[in-house]
Amino acid sequence: MPEASSEPTIVTLEPTEAAVLRETVAMDALPEFFDRAYHAVADALERQGVGIAGPPVGVYHGMPSETVDVAAGFPTERAAADSDGVTAVTLPGGRAAQVLHTGSYDGLADAYRRLLRWLGDQGAAPGPVVWESYLTEPLPGGDQDGTKTLITWPLAG
Repeated sequence: MPEASSEPTIVTLEPTEAAVLRETVAMDALPEFFDRAYHAVADALERQGVGIAGPPVGVYHGMPSETVDVAAGFPTERAAADSDGVTAVTLPGGRAAQVLHTGSYDGLADAYRRLLRWLGDQGAAPGPVVWESYLTEPLPGGDQDGTKTLITWPLAG
């Protein structure tokens, strides 16, 4: 099955509480970071009795280069207390562009390029933070054709 992305759309979001672990990571170290971060955040939330309220997220601050400023965690039902490097954040509300990518993570760069072109055609500018919601869990060594990733990019201004 070929990789596909839905058509980009503009949505209006409510702010969303989340708990994340944030670090600057080398691009080739992202898989290890995500694995470590999701476990750390899930453990912190369990200790605090804070429920997970949505799929895992990866939050990117600024444009990646050889390294990326990234946070990984989960939306939460209420604000969590900061603990062991895990911090409470609020994913911003307001107008955002979204596109659904289906396929391997290797195809995400094309989905981002398409989204940026579309935003330019709309006369809209992306803000400084973007996040990915991982709607399906990839299986290690498994077929990623059905992996679904929702890209959400709040708009500037």
